[in-house]
Amino acid sequence: MIEVVLRAVRVDVGSSTPLLLLEEVTGERVLPIFIGAPEATAIAYALQHVPTPRPMSHDLLGNVIDALGATVESVVITELKENTFFGELRLQRGQEHLRISSRPSDAVALALRVGAPILVDDDLMASEARVMVLDEDEDDDDEPDEAELIEELRTFLNSVRPEDFNDE
Repeated sequence: MIEVVLRAVRVDVGSSTPLLLLEEVTGERVLPIFIGAPEATAIAYALQHVPTPRPMSHDLLGNVIDALGATVESVVITELKENTFFGELRLQRGQEHLRISSRPSDAVALALRVGAPILVDDDLMASEARVMVLDEDEDDDDEPDEAELIEELRTFLNSVRPEDFNDE
């Protein structure tokens, strides 16, 4: 498994779709994953530590995992089938290790909330990751510039329309 960090959340110009850029910690490859607008919002809230009057879905999931006496060991982006990425949550409860299927965007949103590492399968990273030069003005550390990510998401969310999500 290859550990990655959320390097950026961008909006693809051609499709106006949010895109996660997961960068390997010890290299220069980036795995791009398209996600939906609601998932982009959930990730933005996690990055900003936005308090909400009631738990959002990913907060709720983290609370349920904790209440059941488990911890999130990691989240893993496992494979790509028919242009769809798959992931899983890896939990530990006592001596028991659990693997639970998850969409990558939900897994990343949860990982950001609970501080769990994000991993990518070696073969998936080898086949789908790209060497990308991200903005040169970004810091060289592993943490994304949260203010920049939030502003990009805010701009996207302010411009998106319901008809942008029609399958026609």
